[in-house]
Amino acid sequence: MAQSKSVYFKGWVFPALLLTPQLLITWIFFIWPAAQAMYQSTQMQDAFGITTVFVGWKNFINLFTDPLYYQSMITTLEFSFAVSLLALAVALYLACQADKVIRGKYWYQTLLIWPYAIAPVVAGVMWLFLLKPHVGILGHFLNSIGIDWNPHTNGSDAMWMVVIAATWKQISYNFLFFLAGLQSIPRSLIEAAAIDGAGPTRRFWNIIFPLLSPTSFFLLVMNLVYAFFDTFGLIDAMTQGGPGNSTDTLVYKVFADGYIGLNIGSSAAQSVILMLLVAGLTVLQFKYVEKKVAY
Repeated sequence: MAQSKSVYFKGWVFPALLLTPQLLITWIFFIWPAAQAMYQSTQMQDAFGITTVFVGWKNFINLFTDPLYYQSMITTLEFSFAVSLLALAVALYLACQADKVIRGKYWYQTLLIWPYAIAPVVAGVMWLFLLKPHVGILGHFLNSIGIDWNPHTNGSDAMWMVVIAATWKQISYNFLFFLAGLQSIPRSLIEAAAIDGAGPTRRFWNIIFPLLSPTSFFLLVMNLVYAFFDTFGLIDAMTQGGPGNSTDTLVYKVFADGYIGLNIGSSAAQSVILMLLVAGLTVLQFKYVEKKVAY
């Protein structure tokens, strides 16, 4: 029987060369932009970026005394949890149903994964046309059954429109992981529970769902990060933060204040706060929520 041989590198040059591409990517696209944002958050500059003045914590103080910033934070939390819970629930249901299909199951699975390949802006424009009050098919249907639907003037309707689009965009990602988790569960456990008289509902909550807890926990974290960061394209294409700042999330406010309002210092301070908020949320979940996850 052949023995496995360990490979040792003589010196540090070759291992360093192997790590260099990844380190460069991390530095260029992550560390350097984060350092730039932290630096710019302590500066105040004119609209043309010609002159800058060091102001210390003033940009942060102005943010935490601005009612619109608190409103944007509440909007972000409501939007993020709504998208995460809906996307996880719908994806889990679809994965359970697709896992039962025997004939043509690969076609169903492929069709359910396809929406993830659509660009966020394209998905936003598509749902915007579908939910337009009098032109869109769904918008016209809602008004025809007596629902006063108008996301252009009603902030609540606009929020639901963005939530629906963001949820639809994320379902495919969750479906893929849930389906893989379901297929990894031994069938013997489910069959033994069925023989013992456990119904479908009891088998799901007592056997399937606990075994999916690692996948569910991972997807919960990824969905919250998605809702915080990756929904900018949807919001920009559908509502631009309106009407009346009802869909102005933290990530869109960073863009609106920095690119449109040309307040680079405030925009950089908001990006730093958003980065710390998401990092803290992730640490909190891994530290406390993960203890209840059965691996």
